[in-house]
Amino acid sequence: MIEIPSILLYLILAVMIFLIIMIIYLIYSLRSEEKLNIKHTQHLDNLSTKVDELKLETYEAKLNPHLFKNILNSIQSNAYQTYYTIDKLSSVLDYILYESKGNFSTIKDEIEFTKDFVEINKVKVSPLFDFQIKMKIDEQSNYFQEKIIAPLICIDFIENAFKHTDFQQSNSFIKIIIELNNQTFSLKVINKISQKNNLKKETGGHGSQSLEHRLKMIYTDHFSLSKTIEQDIFTANLSINLHEFYTKMHSR
Repeated sequence: MIEIPSILLYLILAVMIFLIIMIIYLIYSLRSEEKLNIKHTQHLDNLSTKVDELKLETYEAKLNPHLFKNILNSIQSNAYQTYYTIDKLSSVLDYILYESKGNFSTIKDEIEFTKDFVEINKVKVSPLFDFQIKMKIDEQSNYFQEKIIAPLICIDFIENAFKHTDFQQSNSFIKIIIELNNQTFSLKVINKISQKNNLKKETGGHGSQSLEHRLKMIYTDHFSLSKTIEQDIFTANLSINLHEFYTKMHSR
């Protein structure tokens, strides 16, 4: 049997120890770098969240005065019905000033606010005008009293319907459908637009763009939004998959 010189054994042992130390060092370096990357990613996520929150605050800051102005204009132009609308106005202002400050409201509160908002705007519409609002609300839904809906989410398209409808045309109409089941919340607004209307050239202004930005930031890919114009009839359709969004929120 060939004997390996002692000096060679020491050399082999030294090389093995060196390799082990290098492997340990590399593993430690990789783990440290991984932790640093995770920390940087978390920091970027936090910054992104703060930016989104600031954007939402900006949109809300623009939206609220806009709503106030339109609501007051509706009441001022119909002073004889002010007594009737003052109660609705009180509820609407409470919701805008207090309830809508959080990231989410209950669907129950959002629907009540929407109904009051519609009643305020209806004071400037003839009783003979073809106005329809249909509610298909499952109050037993898991989400009816859950804080899951972005405040004022229903207002943009309803407000646009009142703004862009020619109430002097005999064939004009506004139809609003709000539905809630155990999976989705949906809003559909259909109205006959004025011949002179800018909606023929573009399917929304600041309010519509703000709504889309808010939906993307809050619900990401758990919603669908469509706007179409066909034969002077504007249709806006919003659907939010509450089940998917709720599951995602509570899995974090």
